[in-house]
Amino acid sequence: MREARSGLTPPAPPPPRAARGAAHPPGPRATAPRPVRQPALRTVGFGVLRAARPRQWVKNVLVVAAPAAAGELVSRHTALQLGVVFLLFTATASGVYLVNDARDADADRAHPVKCRRPVAAGEVPVPVAYAAGGVLAGGAVLAGAVLCNAMTAVLLAAYLLMQLAYCLRLKHVLVVDLAVVTTGFVMRAMIGGVALAIPLSRWFLITTAFGALFMVSAKRYSEAVQMAGRNGTTRALLTEYTTGYLRFVWQLAAGVAVLGYCLWALENSGTWRQLSMIAFILAVLRYAVFADRGTAGAPEDVVLRDRPLAVIGLVWTAMYGLAVADL
Repeated sequence: MREARSGLTPPAPPPPRAARGAAHPPGPRATAPRPVRQPALRTVGFGVLRAARPRQWVKNVLVVAAPAAAGELVSRHTALQLGVVFLLFTATASGVYLVNDARDADADRAHPVKCRRPVAAGEVPVPVAYAAGGVLAGGAVLAGAVLCNAMTAVLLAAYLLMQLAYCLRLKHVLVVDLAVVTTGFVMRAMIGGVALAIPLSRWFLITTAFGALFMVSAKRYSEAVQMAGRNGTTRALLTEYTTGYLRFVWQLAAGVAVLGYCLWALENSGTWRQLSMIAFILAVLRYAVFADRGTAGAPEDVVLRDRPLAVIGLVWTAMYGLAVADL
């Protein structure tokens, strides 16, 4: 009664002790920080394979050009040796592609198509691209000396050094950049004959060289047309070349390639060899359609996507085969 009168309230009784073994009320769980996720090895592996540009491996079929021109494709040994040469050149070229993409990653990100390349898109780290490229290219040169002959290894090493010089400096030198890319095609056509010790005809080299220059300059012309007004963001030399000059180069190269092939065909009395001039000229004219429109991208894309051009190519191959077989 005294407590009530004084206005004081009795203290609240203490909460009952929890029984032994009773669970404590759940509280917020302490979560450990999640580790930063690195790209999976499988993803990087597929990215490296894509960066090696399998679509461009079709260009390496040129390794059979010299033996085919000499009619040396009939033996099993020749076929196996050319298969080895194809793999070696493909490995070397793929190594160069990886190094080039690693070096040009920033510039490729500004290109509407090249930005999808694995290195530019961040799928393959730049150090991994450099390492994979070095292993592929260096291993191919060593394997060339062991599996083929010394001259094959020398040609692969020369191609590798030339392409690395192109990546570092020569791609920024007017006209020289066209010559280097063209020489790469000529080396592809030469290496099959070098590996099999087959003499190379001067007409074969002239036609191959100017045919390659035709396709390379047509591609540059198409890039210049498509990238007009972008101030050379993706390829600095495009601001220094004019479309008129590049058009002149691919037209000149096409004319010399046709002239060289016709002189080679007329030098021989074979009917099929002379008839093959028609298919060759039609192929050049068909390719020139895309060059004139400014849509001649990578040569392998033009050849694989255009059905009439592919048919003309098959007809030319058949005629050339009949000429080599002397029928």
